[in-house]
Amino acid sequence: MRLLLSLLPALLLAVLVPGCAGLPLPPPAPGCPAPASASASAAAPATATCPACPTCPTAEPPKPAAKALQAAEWSELPGWAEDNVSLAYAAFATSCPTLLRNEKRRALWAGVCAADAQPAGRDAAALRAWFETQFRPWALTNADGTREGLITGYYEPIIRGRRIASADFRTPVFGPPEDMVVVELAELYPELRHLRLRGRIEGRKLVPYYSRSEWEQQEEQRSKKALLWTDDPIDYFFLQIQGSGQVMLEDGARIRLNYADQNGHPYKSIGRWLIDQGELQAHQASMQGIKAWAAANPKRLNELLNANPSLVFFRELPATGSGPPGALGIALTPERSMAIDPRHVPLGAPVYLATTRPNSNEPLQRLMLAQDTGGAIRGVVRGDFYWGSGSEAGAQAGKMRQPGRTWVLLPRAANPEELTL
Repeated sequence: MRLLLSLLPALLLAVLVPGCAGLPLPPPAPGCPAPASASASAAAPATATCPACPTCPTAEPPKPAAKALQAAEWSELPGWAEDNVSLAYAAFATSCPTLLRNEKRRALWAGVCAADAQPAGRDAAALRAWFETQFRPWALTNADGTREGLITGYYEPIIRGRRIASADFRTPVFGPPEDMVVVELAELYPELRHLRLRGRIEGRKLVPYYSRSEWEQQEEQRSKKALLWTDDPIDYFFLQIQGSGQVMLEDGARIRLNYADQNGHPYKSIGRWLIDQGELQAHQASMQGIKAWAAANPKRLNELLNANPSLVFFRELPATGSGPPGALGIALTPERSMAIDPRHVPLGAPVYLATTRPNSNEPLQRLMLAQDTGGAIRGVVRGDFYWGSGSEAGAQAGKMRQPGRTWVLLPRAANPEELTL
């Protein structure tokens, strides 16, 4: 077979050359003279050499995607020498017990978690030296080789709620519904470990679960299953986008709503919907701008909300700690925790962030902890900055949409190409 393949070009040439005199000439390549006439080519003797075919331009092969993690030096991190890393160290130390309980994460973090920095009595410079000894920075890099991405902000809203529905409190909050089926794809396809399917059983089929608009039509019949009721559907919508929030009850007590699941439909920005509808300009589509539009257009509120088919379900938790639990189950630290895409950044890793404060050129450069994820946080250089709880944090988060760069800190012995994310 190998001999036949090696002779194939010669065999094809022997077949094609004798018959080429009876075939029309190929069009000349750009810049080449055309033949005198078709009849002249037809009259050529059989032994004449066939004209050369025009040379086709060769397409350049696509460039391979850049590696997501590329080796960097500490000197490349702007503002590193000035950052007070004490809060970041405290958040990392709090994460260690959780990281070590996970078999896959233990191998990566056991060494640095065991290397006690003894922060008591040590200043920020000493803690920075500890990070430099234990870790190595890796620049997060997009597939096209660029290193800049989008940094947004999120926060923990505080809304009002009641245990019993009333004329003012009629927007229900639900936990995960019993008829929703969650399929863990990693059990069948390990390469899809970050993906889940949500659906419902219809006959013998698994079909997509209800979208937001479809669910809305069933809320009355499901009302007995509601965890509580709120008085402002747009505030509750933004609480769903944030993934968690506090609810202030009638007696002054507070509870925390924490993300429990989602209906499986993709998140779609209602700000983008308003822009596409010509209702807002791009610079107006902040959380504050959207709320103002909703207040001015109450009859179109459902139309606005249903433009996002994604729906979040919650669980109730006590309102304790510095913040809501993130994807690691650890309370988030205001202005030191961030949500990342776990396909590219290990949960629990320190991440150095270089961006600017919302709507300004003032640098925002500090060591963060990758302690959370989010449905809209997709991409290598992509982060969501946790500002904290309440209206002031919400004002910062609502207008944050800045370009930024990020570096993930990995233990010195770690090989990024062998990471199990």
